[in-house]
Amino acid sequence: MPSILPDGEPAPSDGALPTAALEGATDRPFGVYVHVPFCVTRCGYCDFNTYTAEELGPAPGASRATYAQAAIEEVRLAGRVLSAAPAPNAPVSTVFVGGGTPTLLPPADLGAVLRAVAEEFGLAPDAEVTTEANPESVDRRYLDDLRAQGFNRISFGMQSARPHVLATLERRHTPGRPQACVAEARAAGFDHVNLDLIYGAPGESDDDWQASLDAAVAAGPDHVSAYALIVEDGTRLAAQIRRGVLTAPDDDVLADRYLRTEATLGAAGFSWYEVSNWAREEAARCRHNLLYWTGGDWWGIGPGAHSHVGGVRWWNVKHPAAYAERLARGVSPAQAREVLDTQTRTVERVMLELRLSDGLDLRVLDEAGEATARRAAAEGLVVAEALAAGRVVLTLRGRLLADAVVRDLLGWGSDLVSSVS
Repeated sequence: MPSILPDGEPAPSDGALPTAALEGATDRPFGVYVHVPFCVTRCGYCDFNTYTAEELGPAPGASRATYAQAAIEEVRLAGRVLSAAPAPNAPVSTVFVGGGTPTLLPPADLGAVLRAVAEEFGLAPDAEVTTEANPESVDRRYLDDLRAQGFNRISFGMQSARPHVLATLERRHTPGRPQACVAEARAAGFDHVNLDLIYGAPGESDDDWQASLDAAVAAGPDHVSAYALIVEDGTRLAAQIRRGVLTAPDDDVLADRYLRTEATLGAAGFSWYEVSNWAREEAARCRHNLLYWTGGDWWGIGPGAHSHVGGVRWWNVKHPAAYAERLARGVSPAQAREVLDTQTRTVERVMLELRLSDGLDLRVLDEAGEATARRAAAEGLVVAEALAAGRVVLTLRGRLLADAVVRDLLGWGSDLVSSVS
């Protein structure tokens, strides 16, 4: 969740949604995202809406100790808003707690928020309940307690297996700790375990990246996410690159790292299902993220969190103190919103679904887009057999140029640069 929020139009103080957005809610999958905005330190590459204790200071309502109650207040608000729908929402199918570092909160606090979600909306019997975790923020006892609270999927931020790469990224955990966390999570009874990796950090060699991939595979997760390093404006990493202290990631190097990732994970039994995500089996895919990528509904809880219901998207105020203060007054924490028109929803559908292994329904494209898809197949960017069956599915080369292919399909033109991320 980037820290810079868009403008949008004013959001109602009671959080009410247009009637049209609530129609058909029963037929759409519904998830809940919970943002925990606390970190012990800020990593140099991070542009997320997170805060250290020093950054927050003594601001009222901004402490970890009171955060769960504020989040529960927003869950209750969501229940009131969505109760205006013509028919009840389907039970929550996915809950994802992200950050920040969610595991800086006690398991009981995270469990209390989850129980509030279940009380307001109900949880599907097979609901996927995920939290992110930094390896240094958990131990076996914590994981046992977290599993007992109802969490069944966990994602650890590994990033790299090499100490000097972790130092460049300003990650605090020691090499080997993420792998140990996988074993501890398995022993605690988690159904699915993910490791997050980042490639392209300044000073990372091909051998460094291969060592990270090998270590991740050997740890035994059933899901791996691998992202190209993006240098965000305003971060310490961006300042270091601007001053010449560090070198910017090279597009050709990033493309080579992606190819190495696909080869290594593929040989280990993982299959890609989104450009930056691989799973050992379909059950291990992150269903919450798939809900985002396929246009489902979700309510985002927490400072800066984004939500989407029935074509209306809104986002909360950024600062934890402002967030808590609004909820204490019984006012929605939403800062602004936008009602997505048909063209915007189509553009976003193309951008997101084309990144999936299931691809995009060819009928979503206009006549020019269909012709472009056929040319892309001839150029080896789109799978010809899938296109013949009415789906636009990227080849491996197409994945390297995913953003460029999207621009072409939408008639925006492209420069065919590497776009893995």
